[in-house]
Amino acid sequence: MAPDNLALQTRPDFPLLAQTACLGQPLIYLDHAATSQKPRQVLSALQRYYDHDNANVHRGAHQLSARATEGFEGARAKTAAFVGAASPREIVFTRNASEAINLVARTWGEANLKPGDEILLSVMEHHSNLVPWQLLAARTGCVLRHVGLTATGELDLDDLRAQLNDRTRLVSLVQVSNTLGCLTPIAEIAPLAHAVGALLLVDACQSLAHLPVDVARLDCDFLVGSSHKLCGPTGMGFLWAREALLEAMPPFLGGGEMIQDVFLDHSSWAELPHKFEAGTPAIGEAIGMGAALDYLQSIGLERIHRWEQQITRRLFERLNAIDGVTILGPTPDQQPDRGALAAFTVEGLHANDLAALLDSAGICIRSGHHCTQPLHRLYGIPGSARASLSFTTSPEEIDRFAEELEGTIGFLREHS
Repeated sequence: MAPDNLALQTRPDFPLLAQTACLGQPLIYLDHAATSQKPRQVLSALQRYYDHDNANVHRGAHQLSARATEGFEGARAKTAAFVGAASPREIVFTRNASEAINLVARTWGEANLKPGDEILLSVMEHHSNLVPWQLLAARTGCVLRHVGLTATGELDLDDLRAQLNDRTRLVSLVQVSNTLGCLTPIAEIAPLAHAVGALLLVDACQSLAHLPVDVARLDCDFLVGSSHKLCGPTGMGFLWAREALLEAMPPFLGGGEMIQDVFLDHSSWAELPHKFEAGTPAIGEAIGMGAALDYLQSIGLERIHRWEQQITRRLFERLNAIDGVTILGPTPDQQPDRGALAAFTVEGLHANDLAALLDSAGICIRSGHHCTQPLHRLYGIPGSARASLSFTTSPEEIDRFAEELEGTIGFLREHS
């Protein structure tokens, strides 16, 4: 049975997607991997909080504080349910996924790693899953190792098995690459990491809004996500970790909210997860993220994944038909569950020129290194163009993008 047309069903929920661009052209947004658009349900939740419930959480006895706390902690419970956490106590709110990874590096990492211990990453990681570990290595003397890729642009499992050893303390990998689109087999890697005594961290930023993610099934130890890629507000993310790990980890930042008792010369810490949440949190943003998770679950992640598989195939077919275009990463035939994006190069042309001319036609794509400079360096290219899709993307938008891209390539070649 063909997937139902989610773009047709969901587009009315997204005000931004209804606007026109240059010369009256309809706006086509193909940059969802950078940030998602926000449905009316999320915008309404933000507006309602600031209109009706604005107060600080946890501290107040009055009704506004009680309602704000209920909404804030309700969002935590929704996040826990969304990823299959055993308890809301396992969800730590952060500003974004980058902060969540830094939290693990500065707390678990500094408390547990010593010179000679190893962290296993991959060459396709986002800078957010590289730089915090580089800083940790400089502080502790631990060693960073990097798993390579197969010829099709997928994680090389044979290389991963070869590099795992009794010095490996952490394996930290992206679930869906924001450049290659490949899906990393986390559930297959987890027992390999655990067999040598290592923990497993998953960067799920590019997977959480596109396919079902369950931490129990993945058998990971840490998982990070970002609200703005889940149809939620910016400035909000989360860390999930096993409760026993969080209990053992020292605090990340000090200040209000994360304490139990404070004396002039020492303090004791609040219970989970508040031990890691110093200061007034992003209350409205958390409530907005909770509304976004409700929205995604009302559609269904399985339905979203099926629709995006269909339009990703169409994207690949249209791009492969254009002379000179090379797509990075596995094809939908090679990996049917791959991410709904295509990063590509065009022989003899710069990605920024392509993106600029497409923008003049009302089509928004990404160009550059997509925060994966080592990966682009591995492929010997300075950058790439990227079209990334969502359940709101229609087949007609992909067709128009491909037609405009082909015309743009012809124009640039003629005038270069």
